[in-house]
Amino acid sequence: MKPPKAVFVCQACGAQAPKWMGRCGECGAWNSLVEERAVETPAGTAGNNRYAQLGAAGSAKLYAEVDIANAARLSTGIDEFDRVLGGGIVPGSLVLLGGEPGIGKSTLLLQAAAHFAREVGPVLYASGEESEHQIKSRGDRLGVGEAPLYLLSETCIERILEEIARLKPALVVIDSVQTVFSIKFQSAPGSIGQVREAATQFLFAAKGQNIPTILVGHVTKDGSLAGPKVLEHVVDTVLYFEGERHHAHRVVRAVKNRFGAVSELGVFEMTGEGLRAVPNPSKLFLSERALGTPGSAVLCCVEGSRPLLVEVQALVSTCTYGNARRMAIGIDPNRVALLLAVLEKRAGLSLAGDDVYVNIAGGMSIEEPAADLSVVAAVASSVRNRSLSASTAVFGEVGLSGEIRGIPQAAPRVREAAQMGFERVVMPAANVDGLHTAGCELVGVRTVGEALDRLVT
Repeated sequence: MKPPKAVFVCQACGAQAPKWMGRCGECGAWNSLVEERAVETPAGTAGNNRYAQLGAAGSAKLYAEVDIANAARLSTGIDEFDRVLGGGIVPGSLVLLGGEPGIGKSTLLLQAAAHFAREVGPVLYASGEESEHQIKSRGDRLGVGEAPLYLLSETCIERILEEIARLKPALVVIDSVQTVFSIKFQSAPGSIGQVREAATQFLFAAKGQNIPTILVGHVTKDGSLAGPKVLEHVVDTVLYFEGERHHAHRVVRAVKNRFGAVSELGVFEMTGEGLRAVPNPSKLFLSERALGTPGSAVLCCVEGSRPLLVEVQALVSTCTYGNARRMAIGIDPNRVALLLAVLEKRAGLSLAGDDVYVNIAGGMSIEEPAADLSVVAAVASSVRNRSLSASTAVFGEVGLSGEIRGIPQAAPRVREAAQMGFERVVMPAANVDGLHTAGCELVGVRTVGEALDRLVT
């Protein structure tokens, strides 16, 4: 019998090479090639191939004849988690949850698994990072109680699949995909070959046995999911667990979802008894807002299908060392630099010799262009040292020529502002037509100059 064939796989991009090289020829990463050996399947054993599990699906079915009665969503017992998943977890789906170390991934999944076990059926929680005693001690703190929740401290994929076949659980949680390994490969757990094999094996188990499976994924220094990109392509849903260590709230954001809206958002609060869902995030983010302070504006933003109100803060101070600083937290710094240039050119504000700091209060990250007008208003308020009205909210996109462009989903933004007690909303004039909200004045603006006249007087 000839020895297994060896290939060298780049741990950065997944490229393969027949021999070791100091630098990957595809992505240019240094010292990233790692040797991997796979056990070849003998000829004539195609029927036992591990990738043939889904091959017996039968003949093709007509679209109208497909029955989805057994595909009803299953609740995890946590409303915010169900919202991000699109209304609950779909049977047979494969979900990937990634986040920084210590952010609360295991805590959230243990809470969800306990409720799922009590309400739906048995759950298998397989951990390659903790022992059963460690998981149990955390479960006692979270108040898991009596539930058909099976704990398995195992890192071998084949043994985990054997337990899945034996228990036939209603839900499987793997914590984490970077710690498990297959005996078919000699590379270390977490390598590209092992992660790709683990994702494929759990995909076949989930689809073949119609068992929803949740994988926990590690992230790299830049915040992206560790491992090959195929990991995100294979799974049905990709969730990111975000939050600052010094803030009590956490955010779960969907970046891929085959069964729901992308960019959906779920907000949680970390307490001594675990994660608690926050049904009204706007109230949480505005709870500590200082009224009557220059440099503060309230933004009506939308994350997925949920409108949120957050505070945008700006501080403009005289530059001391000659080179003006531009710093932004929670928003794209390049976008802030663009808006400052528009303010100088179109609104006549002199900012070249000033340090400008912009922050989204509460640790939120805003990416949509509707935040432009709130940044402009906060900076102008700080420059002129005049506060905005505490009952005014703003949103709108700012163009390079100083125009205020319309943005989508204006109605839910205005509705959320009115529900939170705001009496005035400054918004693009293109979005005012057809909107009527009782008790809330809608002010349409077309240029940056007009907006500042209405906001900062």
